[in-house]
Order: sequence, then C-alpha cells, then structure tokens
Amino acid sequence: MVEDGKGWIQVVEVAMRFVTRHIVLAALPLVIGVGAGWVFAHQQPGCGSLVGPLFAAKCGRMLVQYQLWFQTIGTAAGCVLAALLGIWLERRRMKRAAKMVPDSSPPAPPRV
Repeated sequence: MVEDGKGWIQVVEVAMRFVTRHIVLAALPLVIGVGAGWVFAHQQPGCGSLVGPLFAAKCGRMLVQYQLWFQTIGTAAGCVLAALLGIWLERRRMKRAAKMVPDSSPPAPPRV
C-alpha cells in the first residue's frame, strides 16, 4: 500500500504546534523578566544627574541592584502569566477533546 504522504504532514503539523506552544510558554518568563530589567535600566537617568558626582559610584551599584529586583519580579510575573496561560490552553484542549469523543457510557437504570 502506497501512502500519499499527507498523514506525515498532519503529524508534523500537530507536533510543531505542540512544540511551539511549549517553547513560547517556557520562554515567556525569561522574556518578561529581561524586558522589565531593560525598561528599568533605560528609564533611569544617569547617576551623576540623580545624586551628583560625589555619590555616583554608590548610586550605580544601587541601580544595578534595583534592576536585578525588577528582573526578578518580572520573571516571577512571567511565571504566573505562563502558568495561567498554560492552564487556560489545557482546559481549552480538554473541552475540545471532550466534544470529539461521543458519550459511550451506558444509560442509567431507571429508579424504582
């Protein structure tokens, strides 16, 4: 029996959709965390203009520490968002799968 090849294409399409969804969900916290750190770093003016040239070195260390906090909080928010998005996608998939499978349970016996 010779196959026309469409079966393999469908399998690859489903697998790529599955893999892409998981890669996006896994990368979401990292992207949000790095984005939060980048926004914080580019939002702040230079330390010299904030505290003057005398305390600029100490200010620089504090800005880096604050940037790390923003990255950490952004990553945590990304984890929560990825978890909620994953739960929503899985529930949607389960509902679609439940609609496709007919109810094969035997009818309930009559009550007497």
